[in-house]
Amino acid sequence: MPSPLILASASPIRAELLRRAAVAVEIRPARLDEEALRASLQAEGAGPRDLADTLAEHKARKVSQRAPQALVLGCDQILDLDGTVFSKPADRAAARAQLQRLRGHTHRLHAAAVLCRAGAPLWRHVGVAHLTMRNFSDAYLDAYLDRGWPAVGDSVGAYRLEDEGVRLFSRIDGSHFTVLGLPLLELLVHLGRIGEIEA
Repeated sequence: MPSPLILASASPIRAELLRRAAVAVEIRPARLDEEALRASLQAEGAGPRDLADTLAEHKARKVSQRAPQALVLGCDQILDLDGTVFSKPADRAAARAQLQRLRGHTHRLHAAAVLCRAGAPLWRHVGVAHLTMRNFSDAYLDAYLDRGWPAVGDSVGAYRLEDEGVRLFSRIDGSHFTVLGLPLLELLVHLGRIGEIEA
């Protein structure tokens, strides 16, 4: 029987998605200075897709080097609005400013997943979803943050689609799982192909 997949992420939604899909998972978050790494990559001209992919790989590699026999999954998600990359908001005021900036526009979410064993990447995928925010009122925005802060601060863009954040949108094109930060279908197909889960 295969060993549990190690998830190099503290994201509760990613772990829950894997468990609901009957994938045994062990949580071992990678300890990285993500902001410094992201800034370095952006200074080198990396685009949003490459940022997500490289950050996911760094997380998987770091944990994989400490557990070389295990299969380790690293994930990352990047929000891109017309070339501007958003990070998780530092505080409520930053969350409000982000949502005001996203309001009425379509942005892209890039969700990357990389599998490593013994510190070497074995598989990778980056899913992309396009999300259009409606022109919600400032009154609704403030009420939304009153109800959702600080939990929404844990998500890039300051929304959680699995909760009330869905009310911020008028249209979503792409996989729901990509929006939640994990290209789950592609991952499950690959895990079945290599015998890590029943296929």
